[in-house]
Amino acid sequence: MTDAAVEPLPIDRIADLLVAGARIVEAEMAALGTDGGWRPGPGEWSASECVGHLIEAERRGFAGRVEAILAADRPDIPADLEDWDPPAVAAARRDHERAPDELVAEFVALRAHGVAIVRGLSAADIGRVGMHPAVGPLTVGNVIGEWVHHDRNHIRQLLEVTQTRVWSQMGNARRFSLEDL
Repeated sequence: MTDAAVEPLPIDRIADLLVAGARIVEAEMAALGTDGGWRPGPGEWSASECVGHLIEAERRGFAGRVEAILAADRPDIPADLEDWDPPAVAAARRDHERAPDELVAEFVALRAHGVAIVRGLSAADIGRVGMHPAVGPLTVGNVIGEWVHHDRNHIRQLLEVTQTRVWSQMGNARRFSLEDL
């Protein structure tokens, strides 16, 4: 990744990307159906667990952090942000055992709330700051940029679960997907 000077995406574009991410998750999970809980291997997340992580990240990491920063009494003093342990939360949630359509409904509702928060941001809100115990100061602009990046990371992971799910039935067609042909 590059740190070259690139203009930040405008708020409406960030919101549109968050909507697009939710649509991808919704479509993939609908197509997977009950196979959403299938795990590719020991210690690996199922597609449903990817969605469960996105749910928790929505609450704790993105919409939750933006709301905490905006709710601070004094905009000139960074809001205290909380850290959380994603693997422990994922293990406790046991999303691989849940109905995929229920997970998607929960995610879509949370995402709609998050998109509304983003669409309601002002230019002044983007620079407001929270203090994260592990990484230090985070602006609202930092959080919403990471939100899009994080989404794509776990959407890629969710799609990879589907690819792994069909790998064994591909037979010789797997050779089309190997890099060393």
